[in-house]
Amino acid sequence: MKNIKSFLFINLGCLMFAIGVVFFRNPNSFAAGGMSGISLLLSTFFTNIPVGAVMMVLNILVLGFGFLFLGKESSSKSIYGTFALAGFIWILEVLFPITEPLTNQPFLELIYSVLIPGFGLALVFHFGATTGGTDILAQILNKYLKLKISTSLLIVDFLIALGAGFIFGIEAMLYSALGVGLRTFAMDSLMESLKIHKVVVVISSEYEKIQRYIKDEMHRGATTHKAVGVFTNQDKFVITTVLTRRQAFALQQFIKQVDSQAFITVSNSTEIIGQGFGKFD
Repeated sequence: MKNIKSFLFINLGCLMFAIGVVFFRNPNSFAAGGMSGISLLLSTFFTNIPVGAVMMVLNILVLGFGFLFLGKESSSKSIYGTFALAGFIWILEVLFPITEPLTNQPFLELIYSVLIPGFGLALVFHFGATTGGTDILAQILNKYLKLKISTSLLIVDFLIALGAGFIFGIEAMLYSALGVGLRTFAMDSLMESLKIHKVVVVISSEYEKIQRYIKDEMHRGATTHKAVGVFTNQDKFVITTVLTRRQAFALQQFIKQVDSQAFITVSNSTEIIGQGFGKFD
């Protein structure tokens, strides 16, 4: 079931990326980084070859790095992501041969050309795959140098945007560079939101019922310790647990029923390491 979910979301991410590239990025000559940006630049020298085909050839050349540095499992997902993205772009180019921008509003199209692929790429990364090319290099830097994926991509992408200036002119370069910055922001925001868990701290006289609910109904762990209230000078039991958004809401509804006087604090965490969550790198 987990593999099916990953497969579906990786495909969704690749399709979103392809839509942004074919409908908004390529018609406006926005070379906003990535292998798609390099492919767009090279396609000007090979006018009879679709951008998707150029991209597929380039991605094949860098897949070997994924096998060497990211391991077999991650590389297998990278292989699929590589061909899926290039394939989606190729198919959309054939079905919808767009040669001119859809509107006369380049800034509006830049926003769509950045946000749609940015969200799609964040989904692909979140489920452990890449779309090949510079994405593989970014994951290698993330694994060995502990750089954020978006930071690793930023350096390469700005160089690609600079190349757009030599081929398509200064205006295309400025739009491409702006697109790189916007995509980095979009990816960072979405990837952080995908990793968010809720740290819930509960002080309640019905702590035993709450513990059982967390353990038996949610199948989550929790830590309970005794504390002393400053104003009441009475012993209190404090429960701390880490849950998903949906579980945190369900827990609040349960506590409302069993102890409406309970004291609850909920905070966000984007990095959870331990059993049932993340692992040490």
